[in-house]
Amino acid sequence: MQWYFVAALLTLLTSSQGILTTLSQSNRGYKYDYATVPFLAEVFKLLVSSLLLWREVRMSPTVRMTTDWKTVRLFPIPSVIYLIHNNVQFATLTYVDTSTYQIMGNLKIVSTGILFRLFLKKKLSNLQWMGIILLAVGTTTSQVKGCGESSCDSLFSAPIQGYMLGILSACLSALAGVYTEFLMKKNNDSLYWQNVQLYTFGAIFNMARLVVDDFRSGFEKGPWWQRLFDGYTLTTWLVVLNLGSSGLLVSWLMKYADNIVKVYSTSMAMLLTMILSVYLFNFKPTVQLFLGIIICMMSVHMYFAPPSALIELPVTTKPDHENPKEVVNERLNS
Repeated sequence: MQWYFVAALLTLLTSSQGILTTLSQSNRGYKYDYATVPFLAEVFKLLVSSLLLWREVRMSPTVRMTTDWKTVRLFPIPSVIYLIHNNVQFATLTYVDTSTYQIMGNLKIVSTGILFRLFLKKKLSNLQWMGIILLAVGTTTSQVKGCGESSCDSLFSAPIQGYMLGILSACLSALAGVYTEFLMKKNNDSLYWQNVQLYTFGAIFNMARLVVDDFRSGFEKGPWWQRLFDGYTLTTWLVVLNLGSSGLLVSWLMKYADNIVKVYSTSMAMLLTMILSVYLFNFKPTVQLFLGIIICMMSVHMYFAPPSALIELPVTTKPDHENPKEVVNERLNS
């Protein structure tokens, strides 16, 4: 399976998440406990990964599965990072409005590139760095509304705590992604075995969150297992299926591609969601949206196109033993 096919499928699934979630609402509210959706998504990913692992072991008994504690103990860490990230998200939204938060969230694009370089030792060319920065600029441009609107003022009127927490949220999101890629590529273990470990801890942490919510509310709505499917409709189940399938595709990209591909996929999904909202929810397209799309398309071409398609090599006579690819890389990094 080619990475670009998986990335395109992830873009489609991610772009439909917000739409399905909106459609699952009733009178602009949820009749179901939204905290149960991530838990069921983790259980879905765990069940699918377990089934695929069982099938893989039957077909090839030599499947590599590292079971020593030194390796297994690393898998709860992404769940812990995401748990902290979720709490930072809520804290950030107490200081800034939703539009400002979404715009600040684009910082994770650049922070992912930086952590990708520092922790995974992946070298990016100057053009690729420019592509990543352009992606952040393009997604931000598409989200900014006209300066005649009140939201333009709110972008610069939040307290300093809001901006600091927004930056921390973006860095935590990037750190979780980069660390997950490190885990997936750490050894030659089966992808499905790694998923089983990852999603087992994910399900445990999400269940722990539901238990904590019960104690905070004083069991006002009963224990979490009694309201697990309460208020669920077909659309709600589609949200669960969407989240679970997206997670499985992300783990595949982490194993066989990288974080930057995932970042591009999710960023393109955001733009696609905004375009679809024009037709589904009477969202009014803006000049900024079209400008952002153009910038993002330039970014995709700049990052993924072969170097020879972006710059013109000098017409000079080179020794036969010199590698043309090295010449291109030298020119890009000069």
